[in-house]
Amino acid sequence: MAITDAMITHIAKTIIGETVTTFAEANAYLGVGDSTTAFAASQTDLQASTNKVRVAMDTGYPKRTNDALKFKATFGDSDANFAWQEWGVFNASSGGTMANRKVESKGTKEGGSWVFEVTLTPTIGS
Repeated sequence: MAITDAMITHIAKTIIGETVTTFAEANAYLGVGDSTTAFAASQTDLQASTNKVRVAMDTGYPKRTNDALKFKATFGDSDANFAWQEWGVFNASSGGTMANRKVESKGTKEGGSWVFEVTLTPTIGS
């Protein structure tokens, strides 16, 4: 999983006991957007200019199994009706820390509810 520079700083702060906003259920979000701009570690938000939405976690998420982190959110009928070309995990409904950003086509949502679940497995080194 490629993480952002902001997430590296977030982890460093956590290690030494500085106050940070966690990625717990109360403040974790999955975001989707329609930008195909390549990932850069310096990015702090999805790159779409207008078509981007963050949705709060479903009850009981995120979850951890060993090193794997699972995030799950349900995008309702009127949420994110556009081509999903990028996604990320956040610790706030706006602003906050973007843990990662992935550029990949997930299809075009045109109404209805979509459940989006991702598993992130952080790794050290390349």
